[in-house]
Amino acid sequence: MRHPPKLLRATLTASLVLVATAGAGVAGPLEDGDAAFRKRDYATALQLLRPLAEQGFAKAQYDLGAMYSSGLGVARDYAEAVKWYRLAAAVGFAKAQYGLGTMYARGEGVPQDYAEALTWYRLAAGQGDINAQGNLGHMYAHGEGVRQDCAEGLKWYRLAADQGDVVSQANLGTIYFRGECAPRDYAEALKWYRLSADQGFVGAQYTLGELYAKGEGVPRDYVVAHMWYSLAAAQAERDGGDLSKSAAAARDKVASKMTPAQIAEAQKLAREWKPKPER
Repeated sequence: MRHPPKLLRATLTASLVLVATAGAGVAGPLEDGDAAFRKRDYATALQLLRPLAEQGFAKAQYDLGAMYSSGLGVARDYAEAVKWYRLAAAVGFAKAQYGLGTMYARGEGVPQDYAEALTWYRLAAGQGDINAQGNLGHMYAHGEGVRQDCAEGLKWYRLAADQGDVVSQANLGTIYFRGECAPRDYAEALKWYRLSADQGFVGAQYTLGELYAKGEGVPRDYVVAHMWYSLAAAQAERDGGDLSKSAAAARDKVASKMTPAQIAEAQKLAREWKPKPER
């Protein structure tokens, strides 16, 4: 008996995107700190951002929280990360609210507290933060720290997915494929998997390879399966992910059932494929 793809869990990690949002008076130092961060010159980034954070600039406070939570340029210190996230979150900085929610969800720097995580995720999600929306979708769909509420889970997943969040799109695909939290709908599942895979998300690419290789929810098509497996293997290798070997092995298994002409066609499709970002 074949088993449907496993539901992908939304990643509970703090975003490290540094986007300048302060006023003109501090835009220069923030931009310089951002540039240093992108160059992985974390010592310079810290030197520029800490004074701004200590002056109360929420963006810089968030950046310090992200650096301490991931150990970038500083020793990893979850308590210090919580401190800076909390300062920025208290004045409504959405990414910091999401980061603080993540610390509570994981029990890093604070005792694990799903109720507190939910509070901060809701505040961030209400401002349109897609990571917080996706994690709320996960918590409600799985009953993680809250009473399971499929309608609420689908609502938050869709809000994030409609903004182009690849993980939420893939999760919606799995929900509709498995018929959990929503009636089984292969067409709807394929739609969401494709949206995610078309943006380059490895998990969705691998899943599409499985569906086409096995003919689950779609007509069996080894050429298309080979293409998606190839794309997943290449992307996973670039990302340093564990899925690279599995995708390559699955592709080779499918190739053993194909003619040379079919393999050439699949390879051509993979070479010509380009991601289709939604935002």
